Amino acid sequence: MLVTLSTLLLVNGIFNVLVWPPFLRRVSADPRARDDEGNATKFLLVHRVLITLALVLAAVSLVTAVVGFVFATR
Repeated sequence: MLVTLSTLLLVNGIFNVLVWPPFLRRVSADPRARDDEGNATKFLLVHRVLITLALVLAAVSLVTAVVGFVFATR
């Protein structure tokens, strides 16, 4: 059971690390991301916060998966 949950967390973490950075690049290139003066809009700021939270959760998932695998091998 622990190995299954750890595998699920590992897949979740890897998926998030692979998906969110390219999405951030696309959002940053979107015309709605900057106003006429080049300042970041709320559109960009909100997406940055959401992507940062997703990547933090991915890191927690990856660390938890590694800990789970370590305990499963004992």
